[in-house]
Amino acid sequence: MEKLLEAFITLFVIMDPVGILPIFIGLAKGMPSIEIRKNINKSVLVAGVLLFIFLFFGVGIFSLFGIDLTSFQIAGGIILLVMGVMSVLGVMGRFIKTHGNDLSVPVGTPLLTGPGVLAVTIILVNENGPYVTAIAAILALSATWIILSNSSRIYRILGEHWTTVISRIMGIILAAIAVGLITDGVSGIIS
Repeated sequence: MEKLLEAFITLFVIMDPVGILPIFIGLAKGMPSIEIRKNINKSVLVAGVLLFIFLFFGVGIFSLFGIDLTSFQIAGGIILLVMGVMSVLGVMGRFIKTHGNDLSVPVGTPLLTGPGVLAVTIILVNENGPYVTAIAAILALSATWIILSNSSRIYRILGEHWTTVISRIMGIILAAIAVGLITDGVSGIIS
C-alpha cells in the first residue's frame, strides 16, 4: 500500500493538474462547455494511452535502442529537474501554443504525459512492478480528470494567486524527486 501511495503521489505531482489549470483555462476560454468536456476526455485519454504504452513496453523500447535504466534515470531526473525549476520560476506556460480547438496536444501531451511522466513510469515499473504502477497511473489519471472537469470551479475558489502558489510548490517537490532520480542513477552507475 505504501508503494502504491508513493507511486500515485509521484505520478500526480509530475502530471501537476493543479499547476496546468491556468494554462488549460486560458486555452479553453471561449469554448462551449460541451467542447471543453470533449477536450478534457480526449486529453486524459491521450495522456493515459502514452503512459500505458511506456508502462508495459518501455523496457522493451529501451532494449531496442540499447538504453540502460540508470542512464534513463539520470536523463529523466535532469528533465524533471528542468521542469521543476521552470514550474517554480513560472515559465512553464510560456512554451505552450494552441492547436485550434483540439487541446489533447498540448494538454494530453506534453503537459500531462510528457518526458518526465514517461521516465518516472519506467522507473516505477522497475521499482514496484507493472501492477502497482498501473493502479497508481489509473488513480493519477482519474484525479487529473476530476480536477480538469472542475477546473473553472477550482480556479474560482483558489484564484490565480493560490493556483500559482500550489504550482510552485509542486515544482519544488518535482525538483526534489528529480534529484532523487539523478542520485539513484549515479549510484547505480558507480556500483
